[in-house]
Amino acid sequence: MEQEHRRRPRYRGTHPRTFQEKYKELHPDAYPEDVEKILRSGKTPAGMHIPIMVEEILQVLDIQPGQVGYDATLGYGGHTRKMLEKLQGQGHLYATDVDAQELEKTRRRLQDAGYGPQILTLRHLNFAQAEKVAPGVLFDFVLADLGVSSMQIDNPERGFTFKYDGPLDLRLDPSTGVTAAQRLRELDEEELCQMLVENADEPHAQRIARAITHFLRQGGSLETTTQLSAIIAGALSFLPPNQRKEAIKKSCQRTFQALRIDVNSEMESLYAFLDKLPSLVRSGGRIAILTFHSGEDRLVKKAFQQHQRQGLYSQISPGVLRPSAQECHQNPRARSTKLRWAVRA
Repeated sequence: MEQEHRRRPRYRGTHPRTFQEKYKELHPDAYPEDVEKILRSGKTPAGMHIPIMVEEILQVLDIQPGQVGYDATLGYGGHTRKMLEKLQGQGHLYATDVDAQELEKTRRRLQDAGYGPQILTLRHLNFAQAEKVAPGVLFDFVLADLGVSSMQIDNPERGFTFKYDGPLDLRLDPSTGVTAAQRLRELDEEELCQMLVENADEPHAQRIARAITHFLRQGGSLETTTQLSAIIAGALSFLPPNQRKEAIKKSCQRTFQALRIDVNSEMESLYAFLDKLPSLVRSGGRIAILTFHSGEDRLVKKAFQQHQRQGLYSQISPGVLRPSAQECHQNPRARSTKLRWAVRA
């Protein structure tokens, strides 16, 4: 049966303004020239994610045809596809993601590119459950990219961004757990302040925590992203006008980050993953982990050092690798990235 043709939604003006109206960006395969223009301008197309430090990761992992690997954070599949190319049709790659919605989109995208179940196995799992990915299999290489994918950040329906109005959700897996709005109602001022410091190094944590808890105690309804950003802006109104706009923007970014980490138990999951990792990698196997804030990096650094002292890793990175200035210009979301690696003894 022939599929009914539907016209795309129209928008006011000459350029789309909302996420849903960006029909070209949301279907990049159909509009490669337009997407390329966006990429050259140093922006990430809506609904798309640009993999970070690809060449550095491939160099660290040294993937050979016939090997078996594990991508712990599938996301848009950019790193996954590059690793599959290195396998040259031999071996196998396993990949997991907690976001079922994006996992299915990426499954179709990779299937269309020729990477089916004969070489690629995808599972809807948190990497904290890495031992369930391929029981009895030891991996030759493992990658974990701890950043949130751009298509999750850009979609206002997911509640990851303060730039657009949307539900204050922030769950990586919308089918389970509590939303950020619910979580804020559970925390007192001291707990919220501590969370903002630990998860995001927020310098104005006390003022922001006090403003949020006061608003909720007075019976205020805090259900949307713009409501939260407005409270943060009010908490920082004491700042000089010439500093206020940028400070509010950065505090909003850090507050949303801290909430996302808390709602998804990201630190607990990372700790469990790092603890299990040596038992999942064969001797000589290589591991690469991308982090995006100091708390994550500290956890990875300490785990690598501890496992090296225990004789589980023969080598670990002496410091962090950072993306080049050119990559940061082309993809501003790469600026905070740190890469650490380890080799199984």
